[in-house]
Amino acid sequence: MNDFEVISFLLEGDPSIQYQTRKYLLGEKEEELLTLRDSIATTGWGKRYLDAQNEDLSFGKGFYAHKWTSTHYSLLDLRYLEIPREMESLVLSVRDITKNCRAGDGGVTGTKGSKRSDVCVNGMFLNYGAYFHMEEEPVRTIVDLLAEQVLPDGGFNCQDKSTHSSVHTTLSVLEGFLSLIRYGYSYRRDDVLKMKKAAEQFLLQHELYKSSHTHEAINENFLHATYPPRWKYDILKALWYFADADIPYDDRMDDALTIVGNLRTKDGTVLKGKTISGELHFRMEEGKAGSWNTLRAMRVLQHYARLKEEN
Repeated sequence: MNDFEVISFLLEGDPSIQYQTRKYLLGEKEEELLTLRDSIATTGWGKRYLDAQNEDLSFGKGFYAHKWTSTHYSLLDLRYLEIPREMESLVLSVRDITKNCRAGDGGVTGTKGSKRSDVCVNGMFLNYGAYFHMEEEPVRTIVDLLAEQVLPDGGFNCQDKSTHSSVHTTLSVLEGFLSLIRYGYSYRRDDVLKMKKAAEQFLLQHELYKSSHTHEAINENFLHATYPPRWKYDILKALWYFADADIPYDDRMDDALTIVGNLRTKDGTVLKGKTISGELHFRMEEGKAGSWNTLRAMRVLQHYARLKEEN
């Protein structure tokens, strides 16, 4: 397939794939896509998620049980589908989390009575919480918490007493910060922007996947695309963030971009990759070609090819 044929393949997919293909690859304006975006909630994967929501607005067995059918990961997946932000059952589900799933440190947690929450989980929560119109109070406590967790290298780690940041946690927090900025939350905005820039530099200093000691891949799994990624890091997920945040081209991205380019098969698609083990509401994709990975790879490659030409 040439790129035209690959896009035709994507436009035959789920409404969420059609919507993001037209938005990110074809550059269509949001107002032209409202009907299609609304259909994400009424057909296909979006509807299947909504059908799995419990009467009390939770998913699975609660906030973090079980992976990957929990409220936390279901809302994260729905945010990645770009289901309409105004879905009342999802807005109320987020508000229920902020009322009933809080730790003593001000973050969110699935463990009742916990004094400490997980940094990575809070980053992911900010991502979908801001998307689904969370209130201001939890933003303040979580931003304050994250500001205390920045490590000297500029990133974040969910492990106690860590001296070096985790790429997994750092990217989750970055996605949360971007969501806060994009959807108009202003609490400590200058601090959020400063933390965001430092965390981006942490990833770029590692060229998105390399060890600072050996200059080899930190983990071979980082070089393979997986969808949904959950909390796990890979270079396609990272590059999608950088493109989505409109971060300028940086030559430290080059090796990662080359690897992503090489993920495309002869027909132009990208394999759907391994499914992370755990309970699922349903399996999004069957077969070898992955519409999510194909869409994401095409977006980042097109985005940074254009920026390199303009540089």
